[in-house]
Amino acid sequence: MRLSALALILVAGCATQQPVQKEAPAAPAKEVAAPPPEPPKFVADLKKPMPPGLDEAAMDLSADPCADFYQYACGGWMAKTEIPADRPLYSRGFVSILERNEALQKTILEEAAANKLPEGTAFAKQLGDYYATCTDEAGLEKALPEVKKFIDQVAKVKDAKSLATSVGTIHAAGFRPFFDIGAIQDLKNSTEVIGSLDQSGLGLPDRDYYFDEDKKTVREQYKSHVEAMFGLLGLPAKDCQRKADEVMAIETRLAKVAQTRVERRDPNKLYNRINRDGLTAQAKDFAWDAYFTAVGAKDLKAINVNSVPYFVEVAAIAKDTKPELLNSYLTWVVLRSTTPALPKVFQDEAFNFSSKALTGAKADRPRWKKCVAYTDGDLGEALGREFVRRAFGEDGKARTSAMVESLQKSFEANLASLSWFDEPTRKAAFEKVTRMVGNNKIGYPGTWRDYAKLTTSRTSFFGNSLAANRFEVQRQLAKIGKPVDRNEWLMSPPTVNAYYDPQKNEIVFPAGILQPPFFDRAATDAVNFGSMGMVVGHEITHGFDDEGRQFDVDGNIKDWWSASVGKAFVEKASCVKKQFDGYTAIGDVKVKGDLTLGENIADLGGLKLAHAAMADWYAKKGDADSQFRFSRSQQFFLGFAQSWCTKVRDETAKVRAATDPHAPPFARVKGPLGNLDAFQTAFQCSEKAAMIRRGADRCVVW
Repeated sequence: MRLSALALILVAGCATQQPVQKEAPAAPAKEVAAPPPEPPKFVADLKKPMPPGLDEAAMDLSADPCADFYQYACGGWMAKTEIPADRPLYSRGFVSILERNEALQKTILEEAAANKLPEGTAFAKQLGDYYATCTDEAGLEKALPEVKKFIDQVAKVKDAKSLATSVGTIHAAGFRPFFDIGAIQDLKNSTEVIGSLDQSGLGLPDRDYYFDEDKKTVREQYKSHVEAMFGLLGLPAKDCQRKADEVMAIETRLAKVAQTRVERRDPNKLYNRINRDGLTAQAKDFAWDAYFTAVGAKDLKAINVNSVPYFVEVAAIAKDTKPELLNSYLTWVVLRSTTPALPKVFQDEAFNFSSKALTGAKADRPRWKKCVAYTDGDLGEALGREFVRRAFGEDGKARTSAMVESLQKSFEANLASLSWFDEPTRKAAFEKVTRMVGNNKIGYPGTWRDYAKLTTSRTSFFGNSLAANRFEVQRQLAKIGKPVDRNEWLMSPPTVNAYYDPQKNEIVFPAGILQPPFFDRAATDAVNFGSMGMVVGHEITHGFDDEGRQFDVDGNIKDWWSASVGKAFVEKASCVKKQFDGYTAIGDVKVKGDLTLGENIADLGGLKLAHAAMADWYAKKGDADSQFRFSRSQQFFLGFAQSWCTKVRDETAKVRAATDPHAPPFARVKGPLGNLDAFQTAFQCSEKAAMIRRGADRCVVW
């Protein structure tokens, strides 16, 4: 434990008992110099206009930006903003854009349901059928027999072989008992697409919810919820309680062997290409031939298993668990997965559990909002085509492309200056970032997904949802053994997010995020660099965070770092982990510095790169100094912070602290800024300012 300076002085004074000495004559008093005054708090010149793109009403100008920049940038917004009743959180950036996108998607889908989309709109029938049946709440009230029929088909296990067949049939329908199946690029040969088996099957947010003492109440609420849902199926109360116990027993067994979220951040721990023969040998008590036939991948041989011990336990469960317990579990997985297609009483029960235990939301989401989300999930690129046509301008794509190029140059300039890099590692990093930026995707796919084989109708949302699930499962399995599709997107165009794919070594920015406040055509370049430029820099840096750095330029797990440079990186990253371990998410729940490490490194690097790119951008433009009340650097940091203004319900904050690889928004603002010289200079912060990190506590990675 570190002691304060005062404590150290007191301990030193009492360490040993000294002989009593006579008092010496008092010396003449000397004038003690007064300590130097603290620099005054930064005060903006309110006579000058606000820069376009910043919201003065969102700010708390009475706050000290060097003590709490999140309060300074967002305090006004925080004070006046209420979280909508149907949301677990609300943000000035992500959620406000989501709501605008949601409204436009609703308009498109209502037109599709009414057969009023422009003539020739691709897959208009599928969109219209899906949304029309999803919003037909009267139709949902008649859906239970259809769902029960499916449950009766798949939850009649008698032995190990019938279990494997049932699990395969359920997986083919898009639900995930016990584990999940999909297609991935081989982590050590990124040109090859192979099968993937991964842990799944839990009904609570994370494995730790089944064991941690502070989550005992949530476990009890979950068990009561399972009982209630079985009751809605029409089972007697005593059977509901027994089945809930059986579900908890199986899920707890799975949780005990599941990898932690921190373990899953290490790609080497996820790579076990044992193929079909190895899987059959090590998890021999599961009837794999029957499973692969039922799921639609009878001849699949090339397989990566993310965790061998997990699948050994799945096989043990298949061998030693009574069929009635397995049927209870399979019924539950299907029931909870199909709740969106069931009568309102099922949806109300699901909301009551999630509200009390997990989200804190005060009202369930309106049906149309749910249906927009479901349609985007199942027909994202069909909906995205019309969304892009109406909402995304090519000028936004051009300006974002220019920003990406400027961030690449910023990364390269920074890389050239890093004294802890040697030349071979530096050369490899140059090659990786050059390829990454060359692979960037902005706005929407160049080749749209084909939904022609997805058959829909106006009679059943459950039927349409099931058809969409089966379409996607077969689409994934069909990729195995074929060349990597480098045109594929992992997010739909309306998505308010961005990502870096380490195996394709590409950065992707959907049209959905390229809107205010992240990207504002009317804002100053400085504000846009702080908001959207930081996002670009963040994704670039992901290629060199603690996970991304383990992949080479071709997307393969490979240690391309020299020993000394790798050691230096680990030391620098440990500083970031320690810093974020020190933040409190809510109450006595701390931020997990190891879980959030990659995102925190990306935030820190992204801000540094984007600020340097902004400075270079203005130098080339040759503009005079800004006439606004904030300098360019100040605009940059305010543009960044105001895109992260967020209010979160307590229940949601607890779940996110346990499961989210991102730190809370306040920490994502204050954390990286306290390490940046450019921020300290911009707001004239003293070394003693609360947010400024000093000496060995200052973290610098990229």
